[in-house]
Amino acid sequence: MLNVAVKAARRAGAIINRATDDLDKLTVERKGHNDFVSDVDRAAENTIIATIRESYPQHSILAEESGASGSAVESDYQWIIDPLDGTTNFLHGFPQFCVSIALSVKGVVSHACIFDPTRNDLFTASRGGGAFLNERRIRVSKVLNLKDGLIGTGFPYKEFEKFDKYLAMFKEITQKSAGVRRPGAAALDLAYVACGRFDGFWEQGLSPWDVAAGGLLILEAGGLITDFNGDGDYLHAGHVVAGTPKLFPQLLQIVQAHK
Repeated sequence: MLNVAVKAARRAGAIINRATDDLDKLTVERKGHNDFVSDVDRAAENTIIATIRESYPQHSILAEESGASGSAVESDYQWIIDPLDGTTNFLHGFPQFCVSIALSVKGVVSHACIFDPTRNDLFTASRGGGAFLNERRIRVSKVLNLKDGLIGTGFPYKEFEKFDKYLAMFKEITQKSAGVRRPGAAALDLAYVACGRFDGFWEQGLSPWDVAAGGLLILEAGGLITDFNGDGDYLHAGHVVAGTPKLFPQLLQIVQAHK
């Protein structure tokens, strides 16, 4: 099943890469404030779904652009897809975006694939089998203290009523860490925690397709990830905190103080 996810992600990545040379020719629609979709998003998603259907026609699918298809009740298998995470970056030629595909089995994310077509970075994980970057085993960093950690985040660009609380988190974490970065593609940010490029991460206003694959990568790489309450159902909570085992509780404490 992971091989199918990789095949689908690479096919979608090829579509995205070809489109980067003709960004001015794309058809772009606004789904909401600061929320865009292009014909590349849809083409990539259609390719992913078609690839999955070739091997698993009975599986259900939850995808960002087309929503749910197939019956999650009748099937124990659900593919969770973000065909182009970081669309705004992509549309501006900012090279920080990815394809994210996860497979949930009986409600538990069991396989994950995140593909960065710009760098040809392929992150994969299977539950109980470890996490990998381009077939090399990865682990979260060994950073112990928040003061030494580089932390990723995402601004609440749609939920502005929560912005003041977020800014309080941002201020304290910035003051107490080695630095904070906001690249703009949550799935890839989570993959960066898994491979040690980030030592921690927090964001709110997320959907299952933003966190499904990245969450499994972090867990299989030895890290921790929860929602803002410290609970394990981050997939549907809409907010996550993640990090190395020692740094994670320090980051969570600050987030909880301001949520």
